[in-house]
Amino acid sequence: MAAAKVVAEPVPNPAAAAEDKGAGASGKASLMPAIIAIVLSPVLTWAVAQFVLLPKLKESLHGGAAESAEHADAGHAAPAAAGHGGGGHGAPKGADASAAGGYRMENVVVNLAGTMGTRYLKASFLVTGRDPTLISRFDAMRPQIGDVTLAVMSSLTLADLEEPGSKNIIRERLVDAYNQVLGSRVAENLYFSEFVVQ
Repeated sequence: MAAAKVVAEPVPNPAAAAEDKGAGASGKASLMPAIIAIVLSPVLTWAVAQFVLLPKLKESLHGGAAESAEHADAGHAAPAAAGHGGGGHGAPKGADASAAGGYRMENVVVNLAGTMGTRYLKASFLVTGRDPTLISRFDAMRPQIGDVTLAVMSSLTLADLEEPGSKNIIRERLVDAYNQVLGSRVAENLYFSEFVVQ
């Protein structure tokens, strides 16, 4: 008689198998939020920039162009484009000499110094003075006024604008620059109606 060989095979433990499957599933499930965040972050950033920020920026820039066109249609020529050595600066748009008691500069847009063209300042303001010839003198010197406006405003840095009282300093610089160009104290004050840093 031959001896029967008995081989013991391990009996699978159903509880241990279920535990192993559960650990693998929960490990994958815990990584899902991180994977979703990593994949969706660039997509959402692009979508917000494309469909929210850029349309608002275009609207604000084109809104100023439409106002300038309205002034031009009404017989008010915009000041001549005054190029500035820094490049990338827009000329003051829509200077309105018909403003009672002062000379209005609308939608002056300049790149801020030290930002490599990524940040800009947009401002509108009224220059006033007691001289009854203020408007006609500003009109006569329109290219020079535009150039000096761009020179003063484009020399500003983001740090300059963050200091307390920065608008008063800019106001004084512009008034002094205008009086220097005009050769006498014609401009006395300047009032901002718009001052936006982007």
